[in-house]
Amino acid sequence: MHGWRRARLTERTRQTATGRTLRLDVPEWPGHLPGQHVDIRLTADDGYQAVRSYSLAAPAGAGAGSIELGVQATSGGEVSPYLADDLPLGAEVEARGPLGGWFVWTPRESGPLLLVAGGSGIVPLMAMVRARLASASDEPCTLLYSVRSPAEVWYAEELDAAAHRIRVRLLHTRVAPDGSARPAGRIGGPDLRDLPPSAEGRCYVCGPTGFVEHVGELLLTTGYAPGRIRTERFG
Repeated sequence: MHGWRRARLTERTRQTATGRTLRLDVPEWPGHLPGQHVDIRLTADDGYQAVRSYSLAAPAGAGAGSIELGVQATSGGEVSPYLADDLPLGAEVEARGPLGGWFVWTPRESGPLLLVAGGSGIVPLMAMVRARLASASDEPCTLLYSVRSPAEVWYAEELDAAAHRIRVRLLHTRVAPDGSARPAGRIGGPDLRDLPPSAEGRCYVCGPTGFVEHVGELLLTTGYAPGRIRTERFG
């Protein structure tokens, strides 16, 4: 376990109405793998401390000494609304990590890659997408991204630009864009029908608990081996 390091906020990017990505400079950051996360600690003037975990959106090597986090502001939350909108640029917090070794993928792993994200669960999967794009791999890679509406898509422009290298499919659960061939609705078996299981492939699923459990059951029903499915959930 790495100790706490000073982390200075250098950039904040709006992704959705309540979602932000934050870039922080962290001296002597040891690097991390796509899919790992970090603990962030805030200390108030009276000494009160709060610690929360956030996924790392960029793979190691994306910026020496810096990290990128995804923060979804939660109504009534103690930490996320402050980080999302109120922490001033140049202010310091503390970071500990990288953390996690199970929900990790690197380009060294062969075989097709299937990524399934729900809402802000795209953040650690985006680190995998970026690592995949930076590699020379020509293995098939598909991202199924479930969002309530087009306005809730994180990394919209970046995903559009990635479409020449990976397959990106947006699944809208409540409001579908005009002209969409798929009506709004929960992810289901038909969304996986043309993604046949592979003995060498891996699946990574991230999102709210109910979403992850539902997708995990769909994948098993479709024929994906349990040992090839890795999940991370929140909420």
